[in-house]
Amino acid sequence: MPDHAFHGSNLIAGERAHEGTFTFTATDPTTGASLPGSFHEATETEIDRALTAAEEAFEANQSQSPEAWATLLETMADEIEALGETLVQRVAAETALGEGRVRGERGRTTNQLRMFAHLVREGSWVDARIDPAIPDREPVPRPDVRRMLVPLGPVAVFGASNFPLAFSVAGGDTASALAAGCPVVVKAHPAHPGTSELVAEALQRAVEACGFHQGTFSLVHGVQPAVSLMLVRHPFLQAVGFTGSLKAGRAIFDAAAARPVPIPVYAEMGSVNPVFLLPDALAERGTALADGLADSVTLGAGQFCTNPGLVFGVAGDALDGFMQAVASELRDTSAFTMLHGGICKAYRDGVEAVAGVAGVEVAARVEAEPEAAGAAVFTTDAEVFFSEPRLHEEVFGPSTLVVRCADLAEMELLAATLEGNLTATLHGTSADLASANRLIQVLRRRVGRLILNGFPTGVEVCPSMHHGGPYPATTDVRSTSVGTAAIYRFARPICYQDFPQEALPATLRDQNERGIWRLINGEQTRADVTT
Repeated sequence: MPDHAFHGSNLIAGERAHEGTFTFTATDPTTGASLPGSFHEATETEIDRALTAAEEAFEANQSQSPEAWATLLETMADEIEALGETLVQRVAAETALGEGRVRGERGRTTNQLRMFAHLVREGSWVDARIDPAIPDREPVPRPDVRRMLVPLGPVAVFGASNFPLAFSVAGGDTASALAAGCPVVVKAHPAHPGTSELVAEALQRAVEACGFHQGTFSLVHGVQPAVSLMLVRHPFLQAVGFTGSLKAGRAIFDAAAARPVPIPVYAEMGSVNPVFLLPDALAERGTALADGLADSVTLGAGQFCTNPGLVFGVAGDALDGFMQAVASELRDTSAFTMLHGGICKAYRDGVEAVAGVAGVEVAARVEAEPEAAGAAVFTTDAEVFFSEPRLHEEVFGPSTLVVRCADLAEMELLAATLEGNLTATLHGTSADLASANRLIQVLRRRVGRLILNGFPTGVEVCPSMHHGGPYPATTDVRSTSVGTAAIYRFARPICYQDFPQEALPATLRDQNERGIWRLINGEQTRADVTT
């Protein structure tokens, strides 16, 4: 790795801070060796400074134009790219992700920042609504009413372990919060603190270069849960973005709800992403479906939030052949090095728990050394799945469970027992779909994205993407953490009634200076308000 001296400090409003005595290091998951850098866990005083600076930045940045915010986001993307191979190699060392995957994720990260810059520059996301006064309306005059979205205030973002760039320091939560006009304090994931430091310094350079208040961005480190809870409970904090485990996400959600003034937590926490193999599709292309499932289950060592952990099919020769093909594919895989030891242990424990359920058969399981993970596929029948809640839980890693159903009706019954998920996938022909309307309706209530004849791994970053789902997939089924709609998590409406033109925000004045789309008297238009 190119030489880089990691200082290990918290980065608070443009300054390095390392008051705490507790330090930790990153570990190379491939070798178990410690990596350069000793990182300081943030103290309560440092967290207070970061949030106080963020609150000051929120007030100071009110005068920044949409063009300035867009330029800030683009400059952040440029600064990340300028890190070059130093970033790529540190990410690979801290996560065991291949350098090709890291470069691809870096591109996704910078593209997200630029996508939100475009959204901010275009401007219509503020959802401006204007209903001019009608003073002579009978029997009661109508007042002048105007509404738009404004930023919430300081936001805390918790870096994810499985996407050290795209869902971390400069990931989608940070990009969307900044695009809304909110300062951000990031809690770095302790498994990749060096990566976090590099990216955080890049963002700080962008903040300074663009003339924003230094409190617009800060980074704090921490291993102990107390650090996260101190951050969430701080009175200046107005919202949280989180990606991680159900246990940690729920603890953060509960802490935010218990505050004297509760705040929203947008947490993505877990999903089994069920796949439904409809009869004609299974009969026609079972081998291809087996290949696709095996590839999806093992992609990135199964460390994707959209990993297909459950498969449902109608029992018979076609499903048996499919199972044999999947098992054969997985037996040929090598053991995987996972992101860090904690994830590896949780995966191995999860696989043991599934294998230990009476009525579950091991179709294929790759043996691995204790520090590695082997792929696995299990099978069971509908009765066992229905009666064993453990089989409904996510096993984060390269494994899946295939459930044999008696018929489509039983498949629908099992679908109705599922908890909330990010995705559900159907493989079917036109004839299959004609008889699957009920199944689709059941799944619509349980997922945020329905996929036809594909696999859930791989999330297109585009304006129409929805990456969310009912609890426990997320804490707010209405929100997404991918795509431009993510900006709405960090904004709120404000309504002005009977304000004179000069006292209104420019976006709500009669003259549409920016030429954005606005809803005037119930119709979308870019025109000025005329009376």
